[in-house]
Formats: sequence, C-alpha cells, structure tokens
Amino acid sequence: MSTDEESFRRWAGERQLALLRTAVLLTGDRHRAEDLVQEALTKVALRWRRLRDDNPEAYARQIIVRDNISAWRKRRREVLVEPVAHRSVPDHAPLSERRILLDQALAALTPRQRAVVVLRYYDDLTERAAADVLGVSVGTVKSQTHLALLRLRQAAPELAELLGEES
Repeated sequence: MSTDEESFRRWAGERQLALLRTAVLLTGDRHRAEDLVQEALTKVALRWRRLRDDNPEAYARQIIVRDNISAWRKRRREVLVEPVAHRSVPDHAPLSERRILLDQALAALTPRQRAVVVLRYYDDLTERAAADVLGVSVGTVKSQTHLALLRLRQAAPELAELLGEES
C-alpha cells in the first residue's frame, strides 16, 4: 500500500462520520447521505495528492453540498412540509423530540438554505468558509442565512431558544 493510499485511508477514517452527520442534516435521509459521502470520498481519493496538504475536508463538504443541490434540481421540485404546530419545547424535553422538531424545520428549507444553516451553525464555518464550500459570495451566504432563519422561525417557533431568541 502506498503512502498516499495510507494517508487517504487514515484521513477518510477520521473524517467520515463528521461528513456523514453533515450530509444527514443536509438531506434528512441517511441513505442519501451515505451515498453523498461515498461519492465525495471517491472524488477526494482521486485528487488526494493535490488535496492532502490543502483542505480535503472543505473539498469533500463542497462535493456533498453541490451534489445534494444537483440531485434536488434534477427532481425539479422543492419538498416543503407544513409548519409544525406551535407548541412549547421545554429545556428538559427529550433530545429526540427536539431532534424531530429540528429535522421537520430543516425540511422546510430549500437545499441551498439548508446547506447554509448546516455549514454555518452545525459545522461552525465562518461566512467566508461557507461561501467557499458553496461557491458563492459572502453576501449570498448572508442573505440565504437570513431567509433560512426566517423560514425556520415560521416553521418551528418553539425552537427559538436554539436560535438564541425568546419566543
């Protein structure tokens, strides 16, 4: 096994779960997320010599986000859910209940809005880093974030405390 192959395998083993978590949040579908991560890892592996000393994770995230948006465009439809009925989610609510509400709220976003929210708030990327992953300007990230947060507030006002707001 070559040194390049060993270093790629080590990197992929360390980062695969983090990439999968991001993909699951982007898609809302574990099987689709696994496919996106596999495709991203394959593309990173093909370019490993060039990427290994740069930022292979950013490249992998970019592939995941773009492939997810491309698949959505191919289906040519936006899947929106009805807003979740307004109800209070106490701090002591089971994590699973909060997760279900969050998943439903994220499903109300367009793929681009969902990508911005996941990259900025889940992966904790800066606006510049999120813009680089998405291949857009920082201004686009800011506007998509604004629109996404508005839509999240409408879809699930009971999650306002997760956004650092009072209902």
